Amino acid sequence: MITCVVDYVIDPAEIEAFEEFGRRWIELVERHGGTHHGYFLPAEGASDRALGLFSFPSLAAYEKYRALFGVDPDFVAADKIRDDSGCVLRYDRSFLRPLER
Repeated sequence: MITCVVDYVIDPAEIEAFEEFGRRWIELVERHGGTHHGYFLPAEGASDRALGLFSFPSLAAYEKYRALFGVDPDFVAADKIRDDSGCVLRYDRSFLRPLER
């Protein structure tokens, strides 16, 4: 299993747009074989950070999902929410693997 952690810098004034963006991506990840662990949004105070975590059974499964970016109409529509609202200022993506007992 591989888990993708996306560390976002968001526009706090566009949190509702980010929430809609996140709901769309949760659906897309799960529709295409992944497990979405949710988005973690600012809860208190002035913060511009959010995290998204999702897993795929393998890097190959993740790459199959990534091949749909910019091509699949549902993926394009989800990205349009981000692009039109400006809710995401930048992001970094990291890949982690679990260490289990």
